[in-house]
Amino acid sequence: MRVLIVEDETELAAMLAEGLRAEGMVCEVAHDGARALEMTAAAAYDVLILDRDLPVLSGDAVCRALDTAGYPARILMLTAAGALSDLVDGLGQGADDYMAKPFSYLELVARLRALGRRAPTGTATVLTRHGIRLDTVRRVAERDGRPLKLTPRELGVLELLLAADGAPVSTEELRDRLWDAALDPATTAVRVTVHALRRKLGEPSPISHDPGFGYRL
Repeated sequence: MRVLIVEDETELAAMLAEGLRAEGMVCEVAHDGARALEMTAAAAYDVLILDRDLPVLSGDAVCRALDTAGYPARILMLTAAGALSDLVDGLGQGADDYMAKPFSYLELVARLRALGRRAPTGTATVLTRHGIRLDTVRRVAERDGRPLKLTPRELGVLELLLAADGAPVSTEELRDRLWDAALDPATTAVRVTVHALRRKLGEPSPISHDPGFGYRL
C-alpha cells in the first residue's frame, strides 16, 4: 500500500513514515497542501493521511480538489479538533475517515489498512495461487500449509505478484509501489528482495523472471 502523509509537524510526519514503512507500506511526505497536490498529480497513492490545518493550502482545500478531480485515493483526515461537528465537516469535504489528535498509532494503522482495502487499487483480503496463501489483513503468508516468515517488503512483493494473477510485474512497478521515490533506480534492492522471497518460498520456485517484462508467479 502506498501512503502519502500530508503533515506540517515534521517530527510527527517522520515518526509516522518510519512506523508505517516498518509495517511494509510505502510512505512519502508532504509538509503543505500545495506540495501534496503536486505529488498526487505525479503519482498514484492508495491512502492519504491529511492534516486539516496545513500551510499554503489547507487540508480541506486539498480534500475538495482531489474529490473534484476524482482522485481515487482514500483520505484519512487528521485534526486537533475532535468535536462531532468537526468530524461531520471533515467528512463533508470528501474525506473517507477522520481522526482527532492525539490518536492511537495502532488504531491509525488499522484504519489505514481498512481504507487501503477499499481503495480502487486495493486487492482481495486473501490471495491464493499455486499453494501460496497470503492474508493481506493479518499480513501472514503460507505455502502448502507451511508458515512463511517474511519481511514487510517481501510480503509486499508477494502481494503484488499474487494480485497480478500470473501476469508479469516489472521491476519498475515493484520499485514504485514498494520503495520510496528517493530510491536510486540503479539499486539492486528489488532483485535482492525477490531473491530472498524465492528462497523462503522454497522449491520448486514459483517465481520466474521474464527479461524485459518482469517477475511473475
